[in-house]
Amino acid sequence: MPNQTLHCDCTIEKWPAKELAQADRDLLAAAHRAALNAYAPYSQFQVGAAARLENGEVVLGANQENMSYPQGMCGERIAVFTAGAQYPGVAIEAVAIVSPSPIANPNAFMPCGGCRQVLLESEQRQEGSIRLLLQARDEDVLVSKSATNLVPFAFDADGLGR
Repeated sequence: MPNQTLHCDCTIEKWPAKELAQADRDLLAAAHRAALNAYAPYSQFQVGAAARLENGEVVLGANQENMSYPQGMCGERIAVFTAGAQYPGVAIEAVAIVSPSPIANPNAFMPCGGCRQVLLESEQRQEGSIRLLLQARDEDVLVSKSATNLVPFAFDADGLGR
């Protein structure tokens, strides 16, 4: 019998794209444009990302594969890292992550574990949530108010004893 039960409440909403605010639709469009610059000759799974910063700037990223897989980089990490390098100290309000790939599942299109951790740590660093918009092709959009919804029981500084 356990002496404690841990619970998590993770909410992700599904929205028709046309019902989102114009700013979110614009961010999704920017991510779709970014996906055109993806280099995915091995997986054929193009991903584009667009990060909207609190100063109004939008930073793009697209996945870049390499024959030696660990040497590639996901589109969302490129966008988030570029935002941090080009606009240090400016918070990220939202990140749109999209894939035009026919194999992308619109009901399960999510960042990989490494990207989830980067998004979560970005929230922790800026002490504020990042709204996530996830879209496969032109299907409905999965919306999360925070990366914590994608990483319940996340690896964080508490796990390091800090």
